[in-house]
Amino acid sequence: HHGARGRSRARRLAMQGLYQWQMGTDAAAEIGAQLRLSREARGTDLDYFDDLLHNIITGHAELAAAFEPHLDRPAEQLDPIERAILLLGTYELRARMDVPYRVVLNEAVELARDFGAEDSHKYINAVLDRAAASLRAPEKQVRARSG
Repeated sequence: HHGARGRSRARRLAMQGLYQWQMGTDAAAEIGAQLRLSREARGTDLDYFDDLLHNIITGHAELAAAFEPHLDRPAEQLDPIERAILLLGTYELRARMDVPYRVVLNEAVELARDFGAEDSHKYINAVLDRAAASLRAPEKQVRARSG
């Protein structure tokens, strides 16, 4: 279940896990195990899911520090779905250089369209685009030059 679709499903599953984790009901390992067994796990790139969930939860403070300067409100005021998507996108921008930044942004926007509040996809796009300016500076400059 590798490839683009498997990864999209991994992001969706990881977002659900990050949401649950923020709600504080279960430990990260339990959440991961539960989601792996869920119906939503079908067709998912589970290696990618494990990478996302584990590393985002472990590094959440650093990841939040990377997107917080680009927010127009305190991070605590973010909807948990929005925060989950921003953590996910920021992690991919920082740690998954194999994923082009445009793909990271598009995938985050799709998640926000499907699960977020009405206009949250525009907000998510703006915040991650600003984060990408520093986290993916060389890649963004190459794109700008090549048009």
